[in-house]
Amino acid sequence: MSKTIFITGASRGFGRLWAEAFLDRGDNVVVTSRNSGGLTDLTLKYGNAVLPIELDITNRARCFDAIEKAKTVFGKIDVVINNAGTGLLGTVEEVEERAAREIIETNFFGTLWITQAALPVLRAQGNGHIIQVSSALGVYSFPTLGIYSASKFAVEGLSEALSQEVKSLGIHVTLLEPNGYATEFGASAAQSKTITAYDNMRAGLYANPEFTASDAYGDPKATPEAILKLVDSPNPPLRLFLGKKALPLAKYFYTDRIATWESWKDVSVTAHGVS
Repeated sequence: MSKTIFITGASRGFGRLWAEAFLDRGDNVVVTSRNSGGLTDLTLKYGNAVLPIELDITNRARCFDAIEKAKTVFGKIDVVINNAGTGLLGTVEEVEERAAREIIETNFFGTLWITQAALPVLRAQGNGHIIQVSSALGVYSFPTLGIYSASKFAVEGLSEALSQEVKSLGIHVTLLEPNGYATEFGASAAQSKTITAYDNMRAGLYANPEFTASDAYGDPKATPEAILKLVDSPNPPLRLFLGKKALPLAKYFYTDRIATWESWKDVSVTAHGVS
């Protein structure tokens, strides 16, 4: 039975690849982008199976309008994929206020507005699946990516709580956490002005084999199969890494975190103040 999929940021990258995979197998797909002109060829190829919507996800009212239009046209929404987002490179000190606010507005609040708009529809249906495209950088962070990570850590906290709130309503929530992929992310990400005090740190970071190895970045074309399996699963996971690099790094970072918490456990327990 065909599904109705709502995908933000579908004019390129992951969103475009996933939209085409759904359409190729016969699903109905609502595709959104800031510029709907980038979606025209999908309409020409797939006809009425695709509904293009021009959408700025930072506009809450427009997010509600887009969800309502999708529901009106297709009668239901089975899966919502919050994929639209933006990147920002710069150390914490280097990032300008405007750039920091813009990335939080897009990556966090844009995800929140679409989620809030979709929930009444999914509740009324008694089923649905919300997929939040977070990042492996929502699980751990690297230098020069602190503000980007902050936006994804926020999505992680929001969605973990959401999953518990809607579980009894028949709604699934999944945090999709890709490691680095050879998409346009790096080229399209905003770049803060640099401060020379951080030049040596930056040079060492970019020389790290984690960033320079031939397999450092995954192939985006390898991801649609995983997405199809995810949306078809009767019991989808709360979290799913995409790529082979994320899990080993997550294990490394969490081993260190747990060791630190354990080493300071006596101080923590004393601070509780109640026997």
